[in-house]
Amino acid sequence: MSQRRVAVIQAGTCLFDTPRTLDRMEAHCDAAAAQGVELAVFPEAYVGGYPKGLSFGAILGSRFLEGREDYLRYWKSAIDVPGAETARIGSFAAKMKAHLVVGVIERDGATLYCTALFFGPDGALLGKHRKLMPTGTERLVWGQGDGSTIPVFETDIGRIGAAICWENYMPDLRQSMYARGINLWCAPTVDERDIWQASMRHIAYEGRTFVLSACQYMTRADAPEEYACHQGNNPDTVLIRGGSVIVSPLGDIIAGPIYDREAILTADIDLDDVIRGKYDLDVAGHYARPDIFSLRVHDAPRRPVSFSEAVEALPDCKEEATVKPCS
Repeated sequence: MSQRRVAVIQAGTCLFDTPRTLDRMEAHCDAAAAQGVELAVFPEAYVGGYPKGLSFGAILGSRFLEGREDYLRYWKSAIDVPGAETARIGSFAAKMKAHLVVGVIERDGATLYCTALFFGPDGALLGKHRKLMPTGTERLVWGQGDGSTIPVFETDIGRIGAAICWENYMPDLRQSMYARGINLWCAPTVDERDIWQASMRHIAYEGRTFVLSACQYMTRADAPEEYACHQGNNPDTVLIRGGSVIVSPLGDIIAGPIYDREAILTADIDLDDVIRGKYDLDVAGHYARPDIFSLRVHDAPRRPVSFSEAVEALPDCKEEATVKPCS
């Protein structure tokens, strides 16, 4: 069956309060399930938060103590993958009987990553995508992903993948996902600008794929009182205004965009429209020119330190040793 119902969830985080954020997420999932959706997409950094307006106590060449405290607070609100929070999110997907894609702040040691998680309708964590290139000052608090987490999942509702926020402007990343046959392109974001709509329509039209972009709607009231963001302390101040949208493979907007409130946008789609669209443009197929252009994707994990398998210690030093002999 090529007919599917999909949704994007425009919602905000309870910043630095991950348990409350998960409570809010569960309520949104329940509401989406009542609408019969088979795929729901949440925004970038939804679990763990996007601390918009926070300086993290940094200026060029210097970091200050308050920024270290802000980072510690941010790290504590991040989640382990897998972990207790992913198990709970998986339970939401299982209750919905739907696929679920959600942006999180992933904690790995002392480093944080902006990550998209993928869950199946049985609640299983299918995998993750770590944002390859944090934008601007995001680089101060987020690490870079590598080519080992650029998945496109073959599911019974289509081929699902994700590019997070400004990753969508990386042509090579887009081409690598087109080559994997993606037809449900998830774009978790916090980009509220009008030009984002043009970008989502372009990707849908270029890749002949459905694009589901979920943006946060967040106000100053969603952050704690101890939050020195440059927008000020008026609880009604909108920090992220939304702009979630669903686009067809011919670039037509079929739901949204919507601004200035939380919302669930749904659309009934026909995956056969992907093939109809590629009749005259398949950028990873008949419209490619591999005799002129090539793209190589390094998809192995890039670890800063690797260890060989443990070997039995030698009883004596050897003459051919390349390290300083034992004394």
